[in-house]
Amino acid sequence: MDFYDLNLSDPVLDALDDMNFRETTPIQGQAIPPILEGQDVLGVAQTGTGKTAAYLLPVLSELSYGDYPADAINCVIMSPTRELAQQIDQALQGFSYHLPYISSVAVYGGNDGIRYEQEKRSMQQGADIVIATPGRLISHLSLGNIDLSRVSFFILDEADRMLDMGFSDDILQIAKYLPPKHQTIMFSATMPEKIRQLAKTLLHNPTEIRLAVSRPADKIHQMACICYEAQKVDIIKELFKAQKPERVIIFTGSKVKAKDLAISLARAKFNCRAMHSDLSQQERDEVMYLFRSSQTDILVATDIVARGIDIDDITLVINFDVPHDAEDYVHRIGRTARAGAGGSAITLVSEKDQPKFMDIERFLGREVEKMAIPASLGKGPEYDGKFRGSKSSRGNRAPKGTRGKKGKMGQGGHGKSHRRKGDQPRNTQPVETQKKDRSNGQRPDRKA
Repeated sequence: MDFYDLNLSDPVLDALDDMNFRETTPIQGQAIPPILEGQDVLGVAQTGTGKTAAYLLPVLSELSYGDYPADAINCVIMSPTRELAQQIDQALQGFSYHLPYISSVAVYGGNDGIRYEQEKRSMQQGADIVIATPGRLISHLSLGNIDLSRVSFFILDEADRMLDMGFSDDILQIAKYLPPKHQTIMFSATMPEKIRQLAKTLLHNPTEIRLAVSRPADKIHQMACICYEAQKVDIIKELFKAQKPERVIIFTGSKVKAKDLAISLARAKFNCRAMHSDLSQQERDEVMYLFRSSQTDILVATDIVARGIDIDDITLVINFDVPHDAEDYVHRIGRTARAGAGGSAITLVSEKDQPKFMDIERFLGREVEKMAIPASLGKGPEYDGKFRGSKSSRGNRAPKGTRGKKGKMGQGGHGKSHRRKGDQPRNTQPVETQKKDRSNGQRPDRKA
């Protein structure tokens, strides 16, 4: 579907033109129409499918018409992590380029008092869109720094990850500050029972959109090493001795393991940094900067960076621990082989994790190639997970929690935009001149 086939406003379409965005992704094509119609939406799709644009574009389109109070917070977007909040804010700046009168602020913890005061001032002046982590927003609410009584859009991004991180009570508490009439949009990569219960509590007669978790990209060379837990660190060291590591992410199951592994690799003279929730915001920003700029070769991380963070040129992903389920496996190894490039993924499978890895193989519908333990480290355990995908249809099913009927997509729209595919831009003046002419530096008149 083309973005011009949707009822998005002209300034939003202009921004998409500038960014050379033409075709929608499946989640965008199905989610944008019902959001524009004012319906609550529950969307289930894995990371990397364009969910951020699926809610930002229709919200910006609605706000662009000036039908919302100029002195109020009109949209609240909840994010599980600071990194994702920053990324959403960056995407928002691009999509709202031709909407200079729409303001936003990202609100998250781990920074100094000056930043806190800046957040407070921006919210009290009526930022249109607030992007926040639950804990930080609760802090501002408890001190009376923010008024949510006129919010029109309440959005939960990566809802399953927020619940995994223990933010369920915070989200319900924040929801109590919202007005009775507002639109709620929830996106999640998975649909466990706790997400269903949260949706029942927060959403009213939602349009449900479910895209099954896709298989990993064909260009990812997937391998598994059956080993004992005590062999894992030495296996990684041997791998890196055989081939110099560049652009590598290692995922661990806990922050303690991330810290210990990073220390062990650093002592072995590998250029390595750890990324986990115990770091301050400044430390996390520094780690991500060093890795993105290739000043660090190896990033050892918990799942905090598995979802929602754009790092496109990863050559190798190592699962130090087997992910909990197929969805997490796909999210993790999906960090590599992006934008048409190739990449590799290695999973270290200990005895206790063999059943989980068998489930992943069933989901993949094939057996993952097994690699040998380096001879200097001895033998590993036997792998009793004889592939049974051919004897069962389970290998062709989506993981538990992602199956179900596709939600109906809302039809029609409010017809406020008249541009269609093939139309010329409304104004051929340079961008800076367009921006000045459109708003004259001022917000358009709005209904109070």
